[in-house]
Amino acid sequence: MRHISSLLQGLARSLSVGKERKAGDDDATAVLRTSGTLWGEGSETLAAVCSRRGEKGINQDCSIVCEGFGCEEGSVFCGIFDGHGQWGHYVAKAVRESLPPALLRRWREAMTLASLIDGGEKRLCECQFDLWRQSYLAACAAVDEELRGSRRLDAVHSGCTALSVVKQGDLLVVANVGDSRAVLGTAADDDDAASGAVAAVQLTVDFKPNLPQERERIMECNGRVQCLADEPGVHRVWRPDREGPGLAMSRAFGDYCVKDCGVISAPEVTQRRITGRDQFVILATDGVWDVVSNEEAVQIVATAPEREKAAKRLVEFAVRAWRRKRRGIAVDDCSAICLFFHSPPS
Repeated sequence: MRHISSLLQGLARSLSVGKERKAGDDDATAVLRTSGTLWGEGSETLAAVCSRRGEKGINQDCSIVCEGFGCEEGSVFCGIFDGHGQWGHYVAKAVRESLPPALLRRWREAMTLASLIDGGEKRLCECQFDLWRQSYLAACAAVDEELRGSRRLDAVHSGCTALSVVKQGDLLVVANVGDSRAVLGTAADDDDAASGAVAAVQLTVDFKPNLPQERERIMECNGRVQCLADEPGVHRVWRPDREGPGLAMSRAFGDYCVKDCGVISAPEVTQRRITGRDQFVILATDGVWDVVSNEEAVQIVATAPEREKAAKRLVEFAVRAWRRKRRGIAVDDCSAICLFFHSPPS
């Protein structure tokens, strides 16, 4: 109950500044936009971030970690974005800058409305996840519409995926647009706990066009889902009347050339209550997951001698795996965020 009370007090302070107040870097204690680490003030969290350019040109991956998200102690926002197309790196950076403040603004509005309607902290605590889900859906729609109207970049044939989490107390909210993936590292069953084993739990769905529900939506919108002859098993979205664009995911920001063909920017939003057994969550772009299994990734991070270098260790492993497993194929950009929930045992 104390947690919800602090939320309401912070919300009242933010609203007292004025209705036009925008949520940005000033709404976080610290912000990290590059490879590196960020410790949580007043909490046990640590975020380790690493990104490596592949062999396809400019690195189109980018990320952000906001500690003290919404000026709330112990609250963290982590987001990882994977661009594609000629201007994908610009789209990814635009979404990175727009999504956190858009989300925070709508969450504040949702909190205010809920407190006025329900008039009680207990109700706000019960509907905490629903408010985040509504806020994410509204924020992603607004960001995508903002991109569509932008005169600074061309997002018609370019776009980006977006995977993010908000940790607020023991609540972990996960929102996924595209084919990046979040994987939880949690203590194994009691039989293996003594050995320090860590199990992998996938928290998101890779939104590829061949997933039944995704394919159905695309086909209902007259889009096509097909593989190229030289890419068996790689399903792509095509317009019905032309050989393009061949999008390898079913959800993305931008890509307005296929938005009328069933490609959407709506995130799947899920939750998990963090317990003492849950140790960390990994957010990584598909460049990592194309060559690294969930179990491998969790073991790499769990056994890292220094938590500060866990993301770097995972990304470097992925780059080596690309060169070993996919010879002759250009290495993709590989990026990861490792968010640790608790201080390491002494």
